[in-house]
Amino acid sequence: MAVSARAPARVVRLLENMVLRMLTLYYAPMSRASRVYQLCVELGALRNVNVVPVSIVRNDGSGWVDAINPHPEGKVPLLDHDGEHIWETAAIFAYLTDLFPENGLAPMAGHTGRGQYLSWLTWYAGTLEPVMHFHLYKVEHPALQRTFRSLREVGRRLEAALSGGGYLMGPQYSAADLLIADAFAAVPDAMPPGAAVEEWVRRCRNRPSVTDTMIFDKQLAAE
Repeated sequence: MAVSARAPARVVRLLENMVLRMLTLYYAPMSRASRVYQLCVELGALRNVNVVPVSIVRNDGSGWVDAINPHPEGKVPLLDHDGEHIWETAAIFAYLTDLFPENGLAPMAGHTGRGQYLSWLTWYAGTLEPVMHFHLYKVEHPALQRTFRSLREVGRRLEAALSGGGYLMGPQYSAADLLIADAFAAVPDAMPPGAAVEEWVRRCRNRPSVTDTMIFDKQLAAE
């Protein structure tokens, strides 16, 4: 929303809050949507987000496609911002960190590191997720390795990034760390070997937002 620079500060805040209140997160506990909830905790955005629990089809065959879920494939997460639907985790991360920049979890457009941040989000979706699934389900083919690389190469890529300061983009924790570290926490069997990656995942998972998310998920699952 564009607001005139001459508008009184209280008017700017009122208009911004009107926009932020229009966020709805379609959610299932203990799913990829949990990463978005944790991000909202880190961003201080939960007061502006209406979380709507929905059922999804789980890997064990339980659950169903919920009629109230607007996701085109019946999955989660999906973020609705006043009728604008964002339905891929990496896209939701980029959207929310732009909308809530105060806690510095991502560089803004035009700032140093912005391209690196967006590249890590895309790397998660376009490289890491396929490689993890190939590893888990023992899918091997030279063409797949040439396109997506191997889990070992994923580990080397992460180790090289972490050597620059302890997190993917240097010394400061970012939403990219949250997203990628949580993928390994969810599927530890697909974590590349190496102390640097394991220690980084541990540090990312020791944040209070992880505990808050786990408590929220357990409460929803018990209902």
